[in-house]
Amino acid sequence: MSPMNLKNINAVVVGLGLTGQSCIEFLIEHGANVIGMDKRSTVDCPFEIEIKTGKYRVKTLLESDLVILSPGVNPAAKAIQRAIEAGVEVIGDVELFARFNRTPVIAITGSNGKSTVTCLVNEMLNYAGKKSIMGGNIGTPVLSLLKQQADYFVLELSSFQLETVNSLKPESATILNITEDHLDRHNTFDAYKEAKHKIYQNANVCVYNRDDLNTLPVEPNPSHSFGMQESNVGYGWDRKSHAITCEGSAVLAAEESALIGMHNMANIQAAMALIQFANIDISSVKKAVKEFSGLSHRFETISQHKNVRWINDSKATNVGATIAAIKSLETRKEGKLILIAGGDGKGADFYELQNILLKSVDLLITLGKDGPAIAALKPGSIEVASIEEAVSFADSIVSEKDIVLLSPACASLDMFNNYQQRGDVFASAVRRLAA
Repeated sequence: MSPMNLKNINAVVVGLGLTGQSCIEFLIEHGANVIGMDKRSTVDCPFEIEIKTGKYRVKTLLESDLVILSPGVNPAAKAIQRAIEAGVEVIGDVELFARFNRTPVIAITGSNGKSTVTCLVNEMLNYAGKKSIMGGNIGTPVLSLLKQQADYFVLELSSFQLETVNSLKPESATILNITEDHLDRHNTFDAYKEAKHKIYQNANVCVYNRDDLNTLPVEPNPSHSFGMQESNVGYGWDRKSHAITCEGSAVLAAEESALIGMHNMANIQAAMALIQFANIDISSVKKAVKEFSGLSHRFETISQHKNVRWINDSKATNVGATIAAIKSLETRKEGKLILIAGGDGKGADFYELQNILLKSVDLLITLGKDGPAIAALKPGSIEVASIEEAVSFADSIVSEKDIVLLSPACASLDMFNNYQQRGDVFASAVRRLAA
């Protein structure tokens, strides 16, 4: 596909955060006439363009040749739908990127684990001597990648970004897992799943999770798979030797990885499957896995004060992520598990949590908007008003070899600016215990 000609077209960028601003910069550089639009009353935008704030202006949208939505802007908004119905092309930054990009892409999505896998793939490629740059939903906006020379772009893509994608042609693409999330945006699980599956269209190789049939490609594309059972096909897990296997043969022992938890063994498998097309040597893979210890706020051990392990998993913003975190601790042989959960559930049904709460969690502490709904799933739960109160209560009842896990199963915006701030508040409260 030849790059589209943007010179002198009238373009509207809706949503003027970092992604929106990268779109404005790209459009201006390619000669487009650009108007910015944002629902916020005040916007800090470094470009000298016309900006319309507040209610979306239908007239402006209808007069444009191209509308580009930031990921946070819902295409179902009435004004956006009016433009679509009138024949105005409405796309996102990833679609625009795809129309100009000539660098091989590895694309990653999933309800959970996508940032970890994106970083792992990037590290594996770089250790193998390839120049790999990651971006998208993590790090650099995709349009800014186009200014850089690389052997591969590794993209983390959200369901919001994938909604408006049609031209992306990844060398390999994966859906790591699909669990109920973002129903406040997508309305139904099927719509959310459909958005995720757009990552597979046009992919040369699809990588799916055998343990989650929702990730199985609909079209019979060439595919690789991974899973946490023994398998003679694709990547698997040997429980006896605690090793990752490929086509039934052990290739990487768990003890060779700096990452811990069974969910991370699946993440490593997915990363290995994604780069299989590039024939990366196993020594580079092992170096990357040995050095990469994970990302902040993702199952991160922040203290082992008095032989109690405190884990910050604030990035667990949906039920599936919390279930994965709890399951990864089920193999421990001693000590209680205290879970801190709650926040804004984004319209999710928490019922799926109940079995694992009853089976594997010794004490549940809840907080936030949907804390009461989660507390109702387990008798004896403790409801608190803050992270600090949760940490203080947990500290009052823990013993040696216990684990305290912050894995909220909810978004953070009811109490915090973002999941990072929530995790930082938790970490600070825990570190004060040792002061």
